[in-house]
Amino acid sequence: MITAPWRSPLARALHLNRSLVYARYFQLATIDSHGYPANRTVVFRGFLGETNQIKIITDLRSQKASQIRDHPQGEICWYFPKSREQFRFRGSLTLVTADHIFGQAAYPDEKSALQAARKRLWQDISVPARSQFLWDNPGELLRREINDRQIEQQDINKKTNEGSIDLPDFTTPIEVPDALNPTDNFCLLLLDPFHVDHLELRTNPQSRHIYTKNKISDEISNEISDEISDESLDKNPAENSHKTDRIKEEDNWHTASVNP
Repeated sequence: MITAPWRSPLARALHLNRSLVYARYFQLATIDSHGYPANRTVVFRGFLGETNQIKIITDLRSQKASQIRDHPQGEICWYFPKSREQFRFRGSLTLVTADHIFGQAAYPDEKSALQAARKRLWQDISVPARSQFLWDNPGELLRREINDRQIEQQDINKKTNEGSIDLPDFTTPIEVPDALNPTDNFCLLLLDPFHVDHLELRTNPQSRHIYTKNKISDEISNEISDEISDESLDKNPAENSHKTDRIKEEDNWHTASVNP
């Protein structure tokens, strides 16, 4: 996997904003069933192995999970307030559930690797984060079924100027989630960028760079690979080296500096 050129400025932005917890939050837009954009804030969970795919977690019962199954495209908007710069990532989405993989086509060996990545991510997140996947179905009407022990546990007997606040209309799980095996509601979500827009606001004039992934089709790639395999490298190593370079070059990123 070729490391994308936008990884370096993104790593720098993360470092400069490391003191801000919310600098690891970004907005993810998907497409709903009516064709409208649906936006929400999610948390950056790193990259998938040695790839450039951005990791996110989500609930199988959430709206974005169903939206991704129908439209596996999305865009991230990520602003870093301390360094005053913004990244926008447009790409294809892959939803890894307990039983299936939606979005990008995955080969059998990739499926097992993605399932393993899902399990590792579950083990890495905090207990409160795991507990959210045991909550009631998101988006459904609230229920008034809070017992005394939950009331005491959540410390919601707070006072306001008008008196006691109303009890919340939700229930939280009492059981502790398994630390090793993810619940069925837990999903690994990946965004594989093919277009990145980096805008730096602190400079005068402002600076903007566009990164575009140029990837040849599998058909062309296979044709080139077949040509190389059909010819002995000993016969014409320079020519065959040129063919392998063609694959690397076309599977690379193009960078352009543009007006802000």
